[in-house]
Amino acid sequence: MLPSRGVEQPFLAEGIPVPQGHFAVLDDRLDFALLDTDFPITLALLQARTEELLADHACEADADIRRGHRVTGLTEHPGEVIVAVAAAYVVGCDGTRSTVRAAAGIDFPDTSASVYGWIGDVVLTDPPSAGSYSRATADGLLLAVPLPGGLHRLAGHSPGDVRADHPGELTLGELRAKVTAIDGRDFGMHSPAWLSRFSNARRQATRYRRGRVLLAGDAAHTHMPAGGVGLNVGLQDAMNLGWQLGAVVRGEAPDDLLDTYHDEGHPVGAELLEHTQAQTALMTAFTPDGRRLRSLLSTLIAEQPTFARALAEPLSGLSVRYPFRLLHAGRPVLLDFRDEPGPATPGAVVHHGRPLGDRPDWAALDTALIRPDGHSADVTPRGEPDQHP
Repeated sequence: MLPSRGVEQPFLAEGIPVPQGHFAVLDDRLDFALLDTDFPITLALLQARTEELLADHACEADADIRRGHRVTGLTEHPGEVIVAVAAAYVVGCDGTRSTVRAAAGIDFPDTSASVYGWIGDVVLTDPPSAGSYSRATADGLLLAVPLPGGLHRLAGHSPGDVRADHPGELTLGELRAKVTAIDGRDFGMHSPAWLSRFSNARRQATRYRRGRVLLAGDAAHTHMPAGGVGLNVGLQDAMNLGWQLGAVVRGEAPDDLLDTYHDEGHPVGAELLEHTQAQTALMTAFTPDGRRLRSLLSTLIAEQPTFARALAEPLSGLSVRYPFRLLHAGRPVLLDFRDEPGPATPGAVVHHGRPLGDRPDWAALDTALIRPDGHSADVTPRGEPDQHP
Protein backbone atom coordinates (compact mmCIF):
# COMPACT_ATOMS: atom_id res chain seq x y z
CA MET A 1 0.00 0.00 0.00
CA LEU A 2 2.79 2.43 0.82
CA PRO A 3 4.53 2.01 -2.56
CA SER A 4 1.19 2.42 -4.31
CA ARG A 5 1.22 6.02 -3.04
CA GLY A 6 4.97 6.47 -3.46
CA VAL A 7 5.66 6.99 0.27
CA GLU A 8 7.55 3.82 1.21
CA GLN A 9 11.10 5.21 1.30
CA PRO A 10 10.95 6.97 4.71
CA PHE A 11 9.66 3.74 6.27
CA LEU A 12 12.33 1.59 4.59
CA ALA A 13 15.04 4.08 5.63
CA GLU A 14 14.19 3.79 9.33
CA GLY A 15 12.74 0.29 9.73
CA ILE A 16 14.66 -2.92 10.29
CA PRO A 17 13.91 -5.47 7.55
CA VAL A 18 13.26 -9.04 8.69
CA PRO A 19 12.94 -11.46 5.74
CA GLN A 20 10.50 -13.67 7.58
CA GLY A 21 7.24 -13.76 9.47
CA HIS A 22 5.86 -16.19 11.98
CA PHE A 23 2.67 -18.08 12.63
CA ALA A 24 2.17 -18.61 16.37
CA VAL A 25 5.97 -18.26 16.84
CA LEU A 26 6.53 -21.79 15.53
CA ASP A 27 10.18 -22.83 15.28
CA ASP A 28 10.16 -22.81 11.47
CA ARG A 29 9.58 -19.33 10.08
CA LEU A 30 7.51 -18.23 7.12
CA ASP A 31 9.89 -17.25 4.34
CA PHE A 32 8.39 -14.11 2.80
CA ALA A 33 10.38 -14.79 -0.38
CA LEU A 34 7.38 -17.00 -1.25
CA LEU A 35 5.20 -13.91 -1.53
CA ASP A 36 4.45 -12.06 -4.75
CA THR A 37 5.87 -8.70 -3.70
CA ASP A 38 8.86 -6.44 -4.23
CA PHE A 39 9.15 -6.16 -0.43
CA PRO A 40 9.30 -9.74 0.97
CA ILE A 41 9.98 -8.61 4.54
CA THR A 42 8.52 -7.76 7.86
CA LEU A 43 9.56 -4.17 8.57
CA ALA A 44 10.19 -3.60 12.28
CA LEU A 45 9.21 -0.01 13.02
CA LEU A 46 7.48 1.34 16.11
CA GLN A 47 3.83 2.19 15.64
CA ALA A 48 4.35 5.66 17.09
CA ARG A 49 6.97 6.42 14.41
CA THR A 50 4.78 4.83 11.74
CA GLU A 51 2.00 7.24 12.72
CA GLU A 52 4.40 10.20 12.59
CA LEU A 53 5.50 9.32 9.05
CA LEU A 54 1.89 8.87 7.93
CA ALA A 55 1.01 12.22 9.51
CA ASP A 56 3.87 13.88 7.64
CA HIS A 57 2.48 12.55 4.37
CA ALA A 58 -1.04 13.69 5.28
CA CYS A 59 0.18 17.21 6.10
CA GLU A 60 2.01 17.39 2.77
CA ALA A 61 -1.38 16.68 1.18
CA ASP A 62 -2.88 19.62 3.16
CA ALA A 63 -4.67 17.53 5.78
CA ASP A 64 -5.64 19.46 8.93
CA ILE A 65 -4.48 17.34 11.89
CA ARG A 66 -5.47 18.56 15.34
CA ARG A 67 -3.94 16.86 18.38
CA GLY A 68 -5.09 16.95 21.95
CA HIS A 69 -8.83 16.91 21.24
CA ARG A 70 -10.97 14.16 22.76
CA VAL A 71 -14.35 13.26 21.30
CA THR A 72 -16.97 12.97 24.04
CA GLY A 73 -20.00 12.34 21.86
CA LEU A 74 -21.71 13.04 18.57
CA THR A 75 -25.18 13.69 17.20
CA GLU A 76 -26.27 12.69 13.71
CA HIS A 77 -28.68 14.83 11.70
CA PRO A 78 -29.89 14.63 8.09
CA GLY A 79 -26.94 15.74 6.01
CA GLU A 80 -24.38 16.06 8.81
CA VAL A 81 -22.82 14.67 11.99
CA ILE A 82 -22.20 17.06 14.89
CA VAL A 83 -18.88 16.49 16.72
CA ALA A 84 -18.29 20.00 18.06
CA VAL A 85 -18.09 20.98 14.38
CA ALA A 86 -20.30 19.92 11.48
CA ALA A 87 -18.94 17.32 9.05
CA ALA A 88 -20.45 15.53 6.10
CA TYR A 89 -19.06 12.22 7.45
CA VAL A 90 -17.19 11.08 10.54
CA VAL A 91 -14.78 8.14 10.64
CA GLY A 92 -14.10 6.69 14.08
CA CYS A 93 -10.43 5.69 14.25
CA ASP A 94 -10.32 6.13 18.02
CA GLY A 95 -9.34 2.65 19.13
CA THR A 96 -10.92 -0.25 20.95
CA ARG A 97 -12.78 2.04 23.38
CA SER A 98 -14.11 4.15 20.50
CA THR A 99 -16.34 7.00 21.62
CA VAL A 100 -17.50 7.47 18.04
CA ARG A 101 -18.60 3.84 17.78
CA ALA A 102 -20.48 3.97 21.08
CA ALA A 103 -22.15 7.30 20.29
CA ALA A 104 -23.24 5.97 16.90
CA GLY A 105 -24.86 2.97 18.59
CA ILE A 106 -22.82 0.37 16.71
CA ASP A 107 -22.60 -2.93 18.61
CA PHE A 108 -19.17 -4.30 19.49
CA PRO A 109 -19.82 -7.81 20.86
CA ASP A 110 -16.92 -9.33 22.71
CA THR A 111 -15.29 -12.64 23.49
CA SER A 112 -13.75 -12.24 26.94
CA ALA A 113 -10.04 -12.71 27.51
CA SER A 114 -8.78 -16.14 28.50
CA VAL A 115 -5.05 -15.47 28.00
CA TYR A 116 -2.83 -12.51 28.94
CA GLY A 117 0.51 -12.08 27.23
CA TRP A 118 3.34 -9.71 28.08
CA ILE A 119 5.44 -7.34 26.04
CA GLY A 120 8.36 -5.04 26.73
CA ASP A 121 10.58 -2.75 24.66
CA VAL A 122 13.93 -2.82 26.46
CA VAL A 123 17.65 -2.37 25.94
CA LEU A 124 19.64 -5.64 25.91
CA THR A 125 23.34 -5.71 26.79
CA ASP A 126 23.60 -9.33 25.58
CA PRO A 127 21.00 -9.63 22.81
CA PRO A 128 20.32 -12.85 20.89
CA SER A 129 21.79 -13.35 17.45
CA ALA A 130 20.92 -10.85 14.72
CA GLY A 131 17.34 -10.83 13.51
CA SER A 132 14.31 -12.15 15.29
CA TYR A 133 14.68 -14.89 17.89
CA SER A 134 12.18 -17.26 19.49
CA ARG A 135 12.12 -20.00 22.07
CA ALA A 136 9.27 -22.30 23.13
CA THR A 137 9.48 -24.57 26.18
CA ALA A 138 7.16 -26.01 28.79
CA ASP A 139 7.80 -22.80 30.75
CA GLY A 140 6.45 -20.56 28.03
CA LEU A 141 7.06 -18.93 24.68
CA LEU A 142 9.38 -16.00 23.92
CA LEU A 143 9.81 -13.82 20.84
CA ALA A 144 12.58 -11.21 20.57
CA VAL A 145 12.65 -8.72 17.69
CA PRO A 146 15.16 -5.85 17.16
CA LEU A 147 13.70 -2.37 16.91
CA PRO A 148 15.17 0.95 15.78
CA GLY A 149 16.89 3.00 18.46
CA GLY A 150 18.79 0.16 20.07
CA LEU A 151 15.71 -1.49 21.55
CA HIS A 152 14.45 -5.06 21.44
CA ARG A 153 10.84 -6.10 21.77
CA LEU A 154 10.36 -9.11 24.05
CA ALA A 155 6.92 -10.70 23.98
CA GLY A 156 5.43 -13.99 24.98
CA HIS A 157 3.18 -16.15 27.11
CA SER A 158 3.74 -18.29 30.18
CA PRO A 159 1.55 -21.06 31.60
CA GLY A 160 0.40 -18.77 34.41
CA ASP A 161 -0.90 -16.29 31.83
CA VAL A 162 -3.77 -18.60 30.84
CA ARG A 163 -6.33 -16.85 33.02
CA ALA A 164 -9.46 -14.72 32.77
CA ASP A 165 -8.48 -12.05 35.34
CA HIS A 166 -6.02 -9.27 34.56
CA PRO A 167 -2.66 -9.93 36.31
CA GLY A 168 -1.97 -6.25 36.98
CA GLU A 169 0.70 -3.95 35.59
CA LEU A 170 3.80 -5.60 34.14
CA THR A 171 7.10 -4.76 35.85
CA LEU A 172 10.65 -5.12 34.60
CA GLY A 173 11.29 -7.66 37.35
CA GLU A 174 8.39 -9.84 36.23
CA LEU A 175 9.47 -9.61 32.59
CA ARG A 176 13.00 -10.62 33.57
CA ALA A 177 11.72 -13.58 35.56
CA LYS A 178 9.49 -14.83 32.74
CA VAL A 179 12.20 -14.53 30.09
CA THR A 180 14.74 -16.26 32.34
CA ALA A 181 12.36 -19.14 33.05
CA ILE A 182 11.88 -19.74 29.33
CA ASP A 183 15.39 -19.14 27.98
CA GLY A 184 17.67 -19.44 31.01
CA ARG A 185 18.94 -15.86 30.61
CA ASP A 186 17.56 -12.35 30.62
CA PHE A 187 19.83 -10.95 27.84
CA GLY A 188 20.93 -8.19 30.24
CA MET A 189 17.64 -6.30 29.87
CA HIS A 190 17.38 -2.79 31.28
CA SER A 191 15.99 0.69 30.58
CA PRO A 192 12.45 -0.31 29.53
CA ALA A 193 10.79 2.11 27.10
CA TRP A 194 7.44 0.31 27.33
CA LEU A 195 5.99 -2.49 29.42
CA SER A 196 2.49 -3.79 28.87
CA ARG A 197 0.18 -6.76 28.68
CA PHE A 198 -2.17 -7.88 25.93
CA SER A 199 -5.01 -10.37 25.84
CA ASN A 200 -6.78 -12.57 23.35
CA ALA A 201 -10.09 -10.73 23.81
CA ARG A 202 -11.79 -10.67 20.42
CA ARG A 203 -14.29 -8.05 19.30
CA GLN A 204 -15.65 -6.88 15.95
CA ALA A 205 -18.17 -4.15 15.17
CA THR A 206 -21.38 -5.55 13.72
CA ARG A 207 -21.38 -2.77 11.15
CA TYR A 208 -18.51 -0.67 9.81
CA ARG A 209 -21.01 1.97 8.69
CA ARG A 210 -24.11 3.48 10.24
CA GLY A 211 -25.44 6.44 8.29
CA ARG A 212 -22.73 9.07 8.10
CA VAL A 213 -20.54 7.40 10.71
CA LEU A 214 -17.90 4.83 9.70
CA LEU A 215 -15.28 2.86 11.62
CA ALA A 216 -11.72 1.81 10.85
CA GLY A 217 -8.85 0.10 12.61
CA ASP A 218 -9.13 -0.96 16.24
CA ALA A 219 -12.47 0.80 16.54
CA ALA A 220 -13.82 -1.79 14.09
CA HIS A 221 -11.90 -4.89 15.23
CA THR A 222 -9.66 -5.83 18.12
CA HIS A 223 -7.76 -9.05 18.77
CA MET A 224 -4.57 -10.49 20.16
CA PRO A 225 -1.54 -8.88 18.45
CA ALA A 226 0.33 -11.28 16.21
CA GLY A 227 3.10 -10.08 13.91
CA GLY A 228 1.61 -6.72 12.97
CA VAL A 229 -1.54 -8.03 11.28
CA GLY A 230 -3.70 -5.50 13.13
CA LEU A 231 -1.71 -2.58 11.77
CA ASN A 232 -1.82 -4.10 8.28
CA VAL A 233 -5.60 -4.50 8.31
CA GLY A 234 -6.10 -1.09 9.91
CA LEU A 235 -4.19 0.54 7.07
CA GLN A 236 -6.19 -1.49 4.57
CA ASP A 237 -9.37 -0.16 6.20
CA ALA A 238 -8.14 3.41 5.83
CA MET A 239 -7.00 3.02 2.24
CA ASN A 240 -10.21 1.33 1.11
CA LEU A 241 -12.45 3.81 2.90
CA GLY A 242 -10.30 6.78 1.87
CA TRP A 243 -10.80 6.47 -1.88
CA GLN A 244 -14.49 5.63 -1.49
CA LEU A 245 -15.18 8.54 0.84
CA GLY A 246 -13.22 10.90 -1.40
CA ALA A 247 -15.23 9.85 -4.46
CA VAL A 248 -18.54 10.36 -2.62
CA VAL A 249 -17.59 13.75 -1.17
CA ARG A 250 -16.44 14.98 -4.58
CA GLY A 251 -19.74 13.88 -6.11
CA GLU A 252 -18.08 11.28 -8.33
CA ALA A 253 -19.94 8.33 -6.77
CA PRO A 254 -23.28 7.83 -5.00
CA ASP A 255 -23.46 7.61 -1.22
CA ASP A 256 -24.29 3.90 -1.30
CA LEU A 257 -20.74 3.21 -2.52
CA LEU A 258 -19.82 3.48 1.16
CA ASP A 259 -21.93 0.40 1.92
CA THR A 260 -19.34 -1.67 0.07
CA TYR A 261 -16.74 -0.63 2.67
CA HIS A 262 -18.50 -2.82 5.24
CA ASP A 263 -19.22 -5.58 2.75
CA GLU A 264 -15.55 -5.82 1.78
CA GLY A 265 -13.87 -5.05 5.09
CA HIS A 266 -15.96 -7.01 7.57
CA PRO A 267 -15.04 -10.47 6.16
CA VAL A 268 -11.36 -9.46 6.22
CA GLY A 269 -11.69 -8.50 9.88
CA ALA A 270 -13.45 -11.77 10.66
CA GLU A 271 -10.63 -13.73 9.01
CA LEU A 272 -8.11 -11.70 10.99
CA LEU A 273 -9.83 -12.64 14.25
CA GLU A 274 -9.92 -16.29 13.26
CA HIS A 275 -6.19 -16.33 12.50
CA THR A 276 -5.19 -14.60 15.72
CA GLN A 277 -7.39 -16.89 17.83
CA ALA A 278 -5.80 -19.93 16.18
CA GLN A 279 -2.36 -18.52 16.92
CA THR A 280 -3.34 -17.92 20.54
CA ALA A 281 -4.27 -21.58 20.91
CA LEU A 282 -0.91 -22.67 19.49
CA MET A 283 1.13 -20.12 21.43
CA THR A 284 -0.35 -21.32 24.71
CA ALA A 285 -0.01 -25.04 23.90
CA PHE A 286 2.36 -25.74 26.80
CA THR A 287 1.33 -29.37 27.39
CA PRO A 288 3.35 -32.20 25.81
CA ASP A 289 0.57 -32.87 23.30
CA GLY A 290 0.30 -29.19 22.49
CA ARG A 291 4.02 -28.99 21.86
CA ARG A 292 3.79 -32.00 19.54
CA LEU A 293 1.10 -30.17 17.57
CA ARG A 294 3.36 -27.13 17.30
CA SER A 295 6.19 -29.37 16.09
CA LEU A 296 3.98 -30.97 13.41
CA LEU A 297 2.77 -27.64 12.04
CA SER A 298 6.29 -26.22 12.12
CA THR A 299 7.51 -29.16 10.05
CA LEU A 300 4.75 -28.57 7.51
CA ILE A 301 5.86 -24.95 7.15
CA ALA A 302 9.41 -26.10 6.47
CA GLU A 303 8.54 -28.88 4.05
CA GLN A 304 5.37 -27.70 2.30
CA PRO A 305 5.81 -24.34 0.53
CA THR A 306 2.13 -24.24 -0.47
CA PHE A 307 1.09 -24.55 3.18
CA ALA A 308 3.61 -21.92 4.23
CA ARG A 309 2.40 -19.49 1.58
CA ALA A 310 -1.22 -20.06 2.59
CA LEU A 311 -0.29 -18.86 6.08
CA ALA A 312 2.03 -16.06 4.96
CA GLU A 313 -0.38 -14.31 2.58
CA PRO A 314 -3.05 -13.46 5.21
CA LEU A 315 -0.37 -12.44 7.70
CA SER A 316 1.26 -10.04 5.24
CA GLY A 317 -2.01 -8.78 3.75
CA LEU A 318 -0.66 -9.40 0.25
CA SER A 319 -2.56 -11.07 -2.57
CA VAL A 320 -1.98 -9.16 -5.82
CA ARG A 321 0.56 -6.74 -7.21
CA TYR A 322 0.05 -3.92 -9.70
CA PRO A 323 2.46 -1.32 -11.11
CA PHE A 324 2.65 0.86 -8.01
CA ARG A 325 3.54 4.13 -9.68
CA LEU A 326 0.22 4.15 -11.57
CA LEU A 327 -1.62 4.37 -8.24
CA HIS A 328 0.34 7.32 -6.82
CA ALA A 329 -2.42 9.78 -7.72
CA GLY A 330 -4.99 7.83 -5.72
CA ARG A 331 -7.25 7.50 -8.79
CA PRO A 332 -8.71 4.47 -10.56
CA VAL A 333 -6.38 2.89 -13.13
CA LEU A 334 -7.55 1.35 -16.40
CA LEU A 335 -5.08 -1.24 -17.70
CA ASP A 336 -5.74 -1.45 -21.45
CA PHE A 337 -4.05 -4.51 -22.96
CA ARG A 338 -5.54 -4.13 -26.46
CA ASP A 339 -3.36 -3.51 -29.49
CA GLU A 340 -5.45 -0.46 -30.28
CA PRO A 341 -6.38 1.60 -27.19
CA GLY A 342 -10.06 2.13 -26.52
CA PRO A 343 -11.82 5.38 -25.61
CA ALA A 344 -10.65 7.33 -22.57
CA THR A 345 -12.19 6.48 -19.19
CA PRO A 346 -13.21 9.66 -17.30
CA GLY A 347 -11.53 10.02 -13.92
CA ALA A 348 -9.12 7.12 -14.45
CA VAL A 349 -5.41 6.94 -15.17
CA VAL A 350 -5.06 4.89 -18.38
CA HIS A 351 -2.10 2.58 -18.92
CA HIS A 352 -1.76 0.94 -22.34
CA GLY A 353 0.45 -2.09 -22.83
CA ARG A 354 0.66 -5.87 -22.59
CA PRO A 355 0.27 -7.75 -19.30
CA LEU A 356 3.37 -8.54 -17.29
CA GLY A 357 5.14 -11.61 -18.59
CA ASP A 358 4.99 -13.47 -15.28
CA ARG A 359 1.21 -12.97 -15.00
CA PRO A 360 -0.25 -15.47 -17.52
CA ASP A 361 -3.81 -15.05 -16.20
CA TRP A 362 -3.82 -11.49 -17.51
CA ALA A 363 -3.24 -12.66 -21.09
CA ALA A 364 -6.94 -13.56 -21.36
CA LEU A 365 -8.02 -9.96 -20.71
CA ASP A 366 -8.50 -6.88 -22.86
CA THR A 367 -8.88 -4.44 -19.95
CA ALA A 368 -8.79 -4.37 -16.16
CA LEU A 369 -10.13 -1.52 -14.03
CA ILE A 370 -8.12 -1.15 -10.82
CA ARG A 371 -9.51 0.66 -7.81
CA PRO A 372 -7.40 3.29 -6.03
CA ASP A 373 -6.69 0.81 -3.22
CA GLY A 374 -5.06 -1.63 -5.67
CA HIS A 375 -7.87 -4.18 -5.98
CA SER A 376 -9.47 -5.04 -9.31
CA ALA A 377 -12.96 -3.61 -9.78
CA ASP A 378 -13.82 -5.14 -13.17
CA VAL A 379 -12.23 -6.92 -16.13
CA THR A 380 -13.09 -7.38 -19.81
CA PRO A 381 -12.14 -10.78 -21.32
CA ARG A 382 -10.40 -10.81 -24.68
CA GLY A 383 -12.71 -9.97 -27.57
CA GLU A 384 -15.73 -8.88 -25.46
CA PRO A 385 -17.20 -5.35 -25.71
CA ASP A 386 -15.72 -2.88 -23.24
CA GLN A 387 -18.24 -2.30 -20.46
CA HIS A 388 -16.33 0.40 -18.58
CA PRO A 389 -18.19 3.73 -18.37
